[in-house]
Amino acid sequence: MTTTEAGAGAPSAAPTADAVETNEVVTDHDRGIHGYHKQKDEHLKRLRRIEGQVRGLQRMVDEDVYCIDILTQVSASTKALQSFALQLLEEHLRHCVADAAVKGGAEIDAKVEEATKAIARLLRT
Repeated sequence: MTTTEAGAGAPSAAPTADAVETNEVVTDHDRGIHGYHKQKDEHLKRLRRIEGQVRGLQRMVDEDVYCIDILTQVSASTKALQSFALQLLEEHLRHCVADAAVKGGAEIDAKVEEATKAIARLLRT
């Protein structure tokens, strides 16, 4: 991936003077643009929907709804959060880890380790 490809679709910013002097690659990640940036509105809408599901669980308990019906809704809420997490992880790999790969060296190792730990946490849930 070239520097141009890494920054495709993102606001352009001139490389810093330090980056020019050292021939360092400046990526979207350096500019504070995260992998979920382009889908931010969609993610917020999805999280609001999940929040509504959790509020529904509170209402169900308050209204003494049958246990199995509540558990069914807990399962649906859990799956929705897991699905959101998986999409966010994919975006992290495509953006943050890919940006680190462009730079190489210790940065890619750190990002891969970070992603591996995040995957391990997701698998424990």
